[in-house]
Amino acid sequence: MAHLLILDDDASTLASLSRAFRMARHEATVCDNAARALELLKTQRYDLIFSDVVMPGKDGLAFLEDLKSLGVTTPVVMISGQASVEMAVRATRLGAADFLEKPLSTDKLLLTVDNVLKLTRLEEENRQLKKRAGKHEIVLAGAAMRRVMGQVERVAASETRVCILGETGTGKELIARAIHDHSARRERPFVTLNCAAVPAELIESELFGHEKGSFTGAASRHAGKFEQAHQGTLFLDEIGDMPLAMQAKLLRVLEEGEVERVGGDRAVAVDVRVVVATHRHLEGLVKQGSFRQDLFHRVYVFPLTLPPLRERLEDIPVLVEHFARQVCDQNAWKTKPVSPDAIRELQRYHWPGNVRELRNVVERLLLLAGEEVEREDVEVALPQAHPSEAAASLPATGTLAERVEAYERDLLLAELKRNRYHMTETAKALGLERSHLYKKCQQLGIDLRAVRKGE
Repeated sequence: MAHLLILDDDASTLASLSRAFRMARHEATVCDNAARALELLKTQRYDLIFSDVVMPGKDGLAFLEDLKSLGVTTPVVMISGQASVEMAVRATRLGAADFLEKPLSTDKLLLTVDNVLKLTRLEEENRQLKKRAGKHEIVLAGAAMRRVMGQVERVAASETRVCILGETGTGKELIARAIHDHSARRERPFVTLNCAAVPAELIESELFGHEKGSFTGAASRHAGKFEQAHQGTLFLDEIGDMPLAMQAKLLRVLEEGEVERVGGDRAVAVDVRVVVATHRHLEGLVKQGSFRQDLFHRVYVFPLTLPPLRERLEDIPVLVEHFARQVCDQNAWKTKPVSPDAIRELQRYHWPGNVRELRNVVERLLLLAGEEVEREDVEVALPQAHPSEAAASLPATGTLAERVEAYERDLLLAELKRNRYHMTETAKALGLERSHLYKKCQQLGIDLRAVRKGE
């Protein structure tokens, strides 16, 4: 069943078309002028619009131009008893999906509805597939992520609101997409908004949309994320950073199931599953008064915690293979094997940036390495010393000056090794002048010739 809007100034045409569509189990709304149709489109959502071309006042072509300027993407089929090739060409250029001549047969009308809706669905599916292809695959090998995916499959089948918790870079958006892809809403849009990335003064417009002229720069009507995600899933990342004023408005939408655009005077019904994520401790934010308790209870229904990469080291080999293939495909590079020693070196690192950091390091490795990625390449590519090594280098006894000197010595030795004893690169990594680095080594009793020989 489709929801259709029929625009025609002839009452008999409206009556016959609406009757034919209703007999075919479609829902039809009729309208006899373009101005009224534009008002309806502000608050109602239609799958397809049929519009006459020749009408008093605003004609069908002017109506098409208005739809385009307002950002309405609903497909439009033009109908006319005074059709011409020029008129059909102009309508097509303005974005009309089809052009039919009166008198209209019921079979032709119903076939047109089927064809246009199928094409619209295929275009949307194609857009979604292009977004997902290769970029949103979840790669895992260990028990920790298998447990997470088991939870994803269970909760996805319901309409339960999910709160995804985890450090930055652990793949919270990937999990949100997996929930959508395993749900009954999988054929509908998956829309995202990073609450921390949108300025406070713009977040209301991003979420709920705005009307033309509602503020400076609002040149056309804009559908917000909730409307874009209608019948699908809206993923609100970093919800802990949402301003308090917006939290109250979001709570109302979650309770009422309708939004009001900025500058609008009517509510628009939306059917959206909301999934949220944060790297922050929401319960702590509630106690501090920076996150509403009533909103917390609305979104924190099914918490799902993602383990950091340092707690899923068994996934590193398959992640490295996946990212290496992805990077090589994107850049048309020849693939390079990664040695077992290199993998073990990667597994020793703490990964404060989690999977996102690993992906960046893999790309760096492929640029640095020769025919094969070796352990030495990993030592060069990693951005900092292992926390375990740094902790081990902290002396447990001695005066403050003695401890600082011992720590500086170990730090310099580690950085020299990482840069393969290249003094210029080591100085650059430490933010020192090359001459200052030589003096520092002398002060700390570091024999550069000896350490190069591994003594």
